[in-house]
Amino acid sequence: MENLATVYNGSSGDTNSRGYWLLSVLGADVKGDELMPLILKIFSQEAEEFKSENEEITSAIKKVSYHVGKRGIWVIDRGGDRGILYKFLIQEEHKFVIRARSDRSILHKGKLKNILDVSKFLKDYSVIEIEINKEGQAEKKKLSIVEEEVFLPLFMDIPLKLVIIEGFGEEPTLLLTNLLDKTKEEILEIYLTRWKCEESFRFIKQSYNLEDIRVRNWQGLKNLVVLVLAVFYFISVELGKKLRLNILLQKIYQKAKRFFGIPSFKHYAIADGIYAFLFASIKGIDKFSPKPIPQNLTLPLPGF
Repeated sequence: MENLATVYNGSSGDTNSRGYWLLSVLGADVKGDELMPLILKIFSQEAEEFKSENEEITSAIKKVSYHVGKRGIWVIDRGGDRGILYKFLIQEEHKFVIRARSDRSILHKGKLKNILDVSKFLKDYSVIEIEINKEGQAEKKKLSIVEEEVFLPLFMDIPLKLVIIEGFGEEPTLLLTNLLDKTKEEILEIYLTRWKCEESFRFIKQSYNLEDIRVRNWQGLKNLVVLVLAVFYFISVELGKKLRLNILLQKIYQKAKRFFGIPSFKHYAIADGIYAFLFASIKGIDKFSPKPIPQNLTLPLPGF
């Protein structure tokens, strides 16, 4: 397949797999269940147009910011813990919450320290209990949480907040943010919203077999990913927006035939229902009078 590149396999931990990278931006409501897919892009370091991974990330942020300005908070996992990205976000005055790597160096009380060393000497932890819903399963966890002012070596005059959470795994979860007006509990809640993004990636791969694409042309691969984004946007945003679509949505739920009700990530039930509707069709939708089809079909995406 064209432009196959070296990628990291999250399932096996193999750092030398062959495949493609996916970059995704998803708008999510911290307090609710609403999702808005914004960007889903395939890229490869073997492609002629590729410049760098940092360029792919910052370009995506610029595209979204062109439409929404400085609204919203950029929440990124450990892959976003890189100096170039901090520099970009701070200089462009974006709000962010980034999960730091355990080998991150920071300035704490005037001294350069490893970020894990800072967490070892803090004592004013508070205990909170949260309920998280991951992969459709509700689970209660007791967490210890504390916050501390720190600085990045590149920006010694710009204070950041380090939020340390213990209870998720063997190592503490380390969050760096410029949201100085938010409490440590609010910052944790903002970060946990990112799990909705993880669930959306899993949904796209499972429901649309994105890893089973057999298009050998690079442009064809990019086009298919755009179409998957369009479908994901439709079921996330458009279904239920209007009365007729809401009725359709209820019928799709019924068709999904789920024994235990609609899961918290409703997209699985919607995808199953659409599949059940269309599976028996061998000639397309009946009673449809299409307009004349132009010879050159395009899929306009405003601003992109």
